Amino acid sequence: MSYQVEEMDYAPADYEMGEVEEDMYFAGRIMGGDTESEDEDEHDNLDNKITDTSAAEARRGKDIQGIPWERLSITREKYRQTRLEQYKNYENVLHSEESEKECKVTRKGGAYYEFWQNTRSVKSTILHFQKHPGSLLEGFTQTQVSTLAVRDNLLIAGDSRHTSLSPDNKIIAIVGDDPVGMLVDSQTGKTIGSLHGHLDFSFASAWHPNGYTFATGNQDKTCRVWDARNLSKSVAVLKGNLGAIRSIRFTSDGQFMAMAEPADFVHVYDVQNGFEKEQEIDFFGEISGVSFSPDTESLFIGVWDRTYGSLLQYNRCRNHSYLDSLM
Repeated sequence: MSYQVEEMDYAPADYEMGEVEEDMYFAGRIMGGDTESEDEDEHDNLDNKITDTSAAEARRGKDIQGIPWERLSITREKYRQTRLEQYKNYENVLHSEESEKECKVTRKGGAYYEFWQNTRSVKSTILHFQKHPGSLLEGFTQTQVSTLAVRDNLLIAGDSRHTSLSPDNKIIAIVGDDPVGMLVDSQTGKTIGSLHGHLDFSFASAWHPNGYTFATGNQDKTCRVWDARNLSKSVAVLKGNLGAIRSIRFTSDGQFMAMAEPADFVHVYDVQNGFEKEQEIDFFGEISGVSFSPDTESLFIGVWDRTYGSLLQYNRCRNHSYLDSLM
C-alpha cells in the first residue's frame, strides 16, 4: 500500500550550509578525501554502492541510512557528538535560546513509530530559503507569494513564513518574520489574537483535529503548543536539539504530533498524554519535511544529503500482544 506524501516544505539555506562544518557531508572530510576531485570521485563511487535499507536489515544491525560506520575513521556516537557541538543555529534575534528556560521536561524512550524502510528511489531536492522579497527586512514593495494553504476550495496566499487553517476553516494561524504570531478570522481577515512567547522568527504551524489546539515552530529551537480559547500563555513549550523547528504535523486522530528540526532530529510526542513523553528519531542529514499518512499508520521523513538523501518511512507501533496468547 502506498501513500501520497504531503508537502515536504523546507531544507537548509545557503548561509546555514556554509556555517556548518564540511564534515556533515560523509563524502567529504569524513571519507578521508585529500582533494576536491578525490572527494567527488569517492562520492560518486559511494553513491553507486548505497542501497535501500529494510526493517529486517536494520534489525540485523545495518545502519538505517546505509552509512558504513565500520569503514569510517569515526564512530556514529562520536560523530553525533560532533554534530551537536558544531551545528550552528541561525538567529535573527540574538540570545533567542533563552526560551529554552521555559521548556517542558519530557521523558524520552517513546516507541510510537518503528523504522520500516529507507528508500533512495525518492530523493528530496527541496531546500529551505531564509530570505525572501517581502520580508520585514526588505519591505513589501515587491511582495512575492511564499505561503499557500488550501482546503475545501479556499486558497490562502501570502508572504508570511507559514499559514495553516483550523479544521473548521474558520481560523488561520499565521507566523513569519516576527516573534509574535497571530490568529486571523478567515472570513473577515480580522485578528482574533496574538501569540506571544517565541523569541525569534517562526517557520511552522499546525492544527490538532480537535479544532482548538495548535502548535508553532520557531528559530528559538522551540515548539509552542497553544489553546485557541486562551492565548494568554502557551500550553507547552517543547525543546529541539540543534535548531529551528521547521515542520510540525499532527496525526489525523490527534494521538501524536511530530516536529522536525533543520537536520538530524524528528520528535514524536504523545499528545493525548500531555506531551509528557517523546520518541526521538535520530539520523544524519538536512530535513526536507515530515508527513503522516492520512490513516496515521506511517510517518515519512524527507532527508536531503549529497550522498545519503532519501525518504525514511516509519510505521505505527501497534500492541498485538493478544496474538501471542494464541501461539
